[in-house]
Amino acid sequence: MKIKNLTAFPIRVKSNDNLSRDYVNEDRPPFIDYGEYIIDAEAFTSIYSKHHETTLVKIETDDGIIGWGEAQSPVSPNTTKRIVEDLLRPLVIGRDPFDIGAIWTRNYGAMRERGHPTGFYVDAIGGVDIALWDILGKALGKPIHQLTGGKYRDQIEVYAGIGGINPSDVAELADYHVKLGYRALKLHLLLDWKSVANISESVRKKVGPEIKLMVDVHMRQSVTEAISLGRRLEELDFLWLESPTVPEDIKGQSEIARSLDMAVAIGEWNRTRYEMRESFEKRSYDIVMHDIGRTGITEGHKIATLADTYNIPVSPHVGGGGIISVAATVQFSASCPNFLIMEHSHLGNEIKNKITCSNYAPNNGIFPVTDDPGLGIDIDEDSVRRYVIS
Repeated sequence: MKIKNLTAFPIRVKSNDNLSRDYVNEDRPPFIDYGEYIIDAEAFTSIYSKHHETTLVKIETDDGIIGWGEAQSPVSPNTTKRIVEDLLRPLVIGRDPFDIGAIWTRNYGAMRERGHPTGFYVDAIGGVDIALWDILGKALGKPIHQLTGGKYRDQIEVYAGIGGINPSDVAELADYHVKLGYRALKLHLLLDWKSVANISESVRKKVGPEIKLMVDVHMRQSVTEAISLGRRLEELDFLWLESPTVPEDIKGQSEIARSLDMAVAIGEWNRTRYEMRESFEKRSYDIVMHDIGRTGITEGHKIATLADTYNIPVSPHVGGGGIISVAATVQFSASCPNFLIMEHSHLGNEIKNKITCSNYAPNNGIFPVTDDPGLGIDIDEDSVRRYVIS
């Protein structure tokens, strides 16, 4: 069996009200609107799309097997498409898809010396990698988790992400998700530390002591502010403080982690074990959160193994990833011994499912681990093509 063709599909799925509640809603700090994207007006943080965007990867073999992958691209999916088709396609065509580790290493090395050991380029490698694992699973009639270490668990617990700026509104949204069956919630709070603490207190009072709560502050705090916030969250029995400060400040992250009794969770911005080595060595976080839509499954498992040597659990990030990222993360989580809990977007899942043949979603905050081959989902290519960005 040989790889016959590789194609990338940059897609944009618009929400019904033209503003996906997962990425943009009116209950957020001021932002600058420029066409399809927005960016915060008062902080130097990420660009967000008003819609669901990502890049899908389709790989075909000479005996007719099709594998689907996703290179998570929450903005500018055409950038990833060009990398997949211009740089990675020539390296992959004609290869045996079972050479999956060798393919990842060849792809990564092709631009490493030129200063591209992360970012869009590695996202593209991850998308190809996921598609290859989907092919292997389909060729052998096995789910990916049985090919990457075996099934450690029969179900994958997820937490639902919510956000806002008004304490009572965020508390009501949290209660809404609890009534849907979620037993764990993460608050995306893009505010100063005292406002984050106030909202967190409101949510804890609303949902009670039995619900697991976490907070993601998206790098907005200084080291001292993060420590002050963490101490307040400890009193509220929060499970973790996520992305407290900027990625480059590894020493500062270590100081935060040492100063708090609660866990610090970091890692969505890293794509390889090489990037993460220093953070592991300095114990800069207590939970690692790499994103399978950025690392791929091959490197994702290598990162998890490295984390396990430091006794660090894994809570994979999904964020703006699409339905293939979700399915790949479920497969990864089932075969990861040090898995803790997985991220999920209840409000965005309907939009992400616009390209599937049947709905793929958790029930009461749980994804079942099935024996369906490959990724365990079927992609409707006609729907994919309907959402391609021209």
